Amino acid sequence: MTLSTPEKIRTLQRKLYCKAKSEPSFRFYALYDKIYRRDILSHAYHLVRSNKGAPGIDGVSFASIEAGEGEENFLRKLQEELESKSYRAQAVRRVWIPKPDGSERPLGIPTIRDRVAQMAVKLIIEPIFEADFCDTSYGFRPKRSAHDAADAVAESLLRRHGQVIDADLSKYFDTIPHAKLLAVVAERISDGGILWLIKQWLKAAVVEEDKNGKRRTTGGGKGNRLGTPQGGVISPLLANLYLHLLDRIWERHELAKRYGARIVRYADDLVILCAGNVDRPFRVLQDVLNLLDLRLNEQKTRIVNAYKESFDFLGFSFCLRQSRKSGKLYPHVEPSRRSVKRVKNRVKILTDRKRTPIPLTEVVAEVNRSLRGWSEYFHYRNSTGVFGDVKWHVEERLRTHLRRRFKLHSRAQAYHHLPTSKLYGSYGLFKLPTTAGWRKTYAL
Repeated sequence: MTLSTPEKIRTLQRKLYCKAKSEPSFRFYALYDKIYRRDILSHAYHLVRSNKGAPGIDGVSFASIEAGEGEENFLRKLQEELESKSYRAQAVRRVWIPKPDGSERPLGIPTIRDRVAQMAVKLIIEPIFEADFCDTSYGFRPKRSAHDAADAVAESLLRRHGQVIDADLSKYFDTIPHAKLLAVVAERISDGGILWLIKQWLKAAVVEEDKNGKRRTTGGGKGNRLGTPQGGVISPLLANLYLHLLDRIWERHELAKRYGARIVRYADDLVILCAGNVDRPFRVLQDVLNLLDLRLNEQKTRIVNAYKESFDFLGFSFCLRQSRKSGKLYPHVEPSRRSVKRVKNRVKILTDRKRTPIPLTEVVAEVNRSLRGWSEYFHYRNSTGVFGDVKWHVEERLRTHLRRRFKLHSRAQAYHHLPTSKLYGSYGLFKLPTTAGWRKTYAL
């Protein structure tokens, strides 16, 4: 559920945005006192609570706050710390999240206290930077989504920008230099209190817990000069802000017009779609990243001819295909193979034979949750064929699970006793849509 912003806070954000939009060189100098306003801290608390995140290194959860000292006392203490500038950021708890390729990525979880403070700062500074962000940027921005970015890619393909630089940044969140990032923030914000808070969060110690429950510091600290931990409330905005320099150079030098090269960026995921040769746009990209002390992952970055092969972006696969009806080319967008494999593997795990002792309603509910989340994102554009394939896979997996649960000896028995209609009608399986959510057809 999305929480609505109180009118008083919305009015402040609107004023900050309008000021930033009308005066691109203005530096905001009186923001810190807004951070510890009770209405802003209260709204920040409820926004963080709605994200349902895990406790930080102190083990404090929202349930324990509300059962113990209570929300009001919690916010009062935080307000006093911020106002007196006795606030000090706590260590970040590191956990590891599995990636589709079998590797893991680090996720930093600040304490709830720090997350609320970060959200309060975000509520104040985001409208300022939002006024500066370019139209080519879509990630972690209000009223913009991954689907908007996918539409932008499809539109560029439609306009014959078929030579694609599929760029992958090497360990982006871990390599952002603090000094340069703070310099970018300071272009717009001269308030020392805000910069003081951001610097604390960038240099917070990172603590990891081993299998025996023993804690050790694995990163961060005052000597740390690189990276912003993934998982912090403020991190996506800061990461987006740093790469805004790339968007700004592209826009100010009119590279889209000069080289026929359109950039589409969602946080650190970006593609550059070119109408002609990719050499010059690629050199500009490398030069800008060198200035930012960032590097391309050479193994994953590639040049793609979308007329002949597909490329993946934001979980979707893009290419130019020939329409069966008109014979003309159109941008084909469907869930990528990796995205399909991921949801199939998830359903396979949830319907494994080892889970037959678990109540059937619980198994089906877990499958449905996974399918609904996947469907809400991927039921888009040309997904009909892929959704039909995933739907068949889900039916087969649940039927196999029920066959083992009810000790049916053959597949024929399973099909006889468990027809598809029964999977949905009697057992309540979520029915994946098999008509694409986007019906228009564009063609060159």
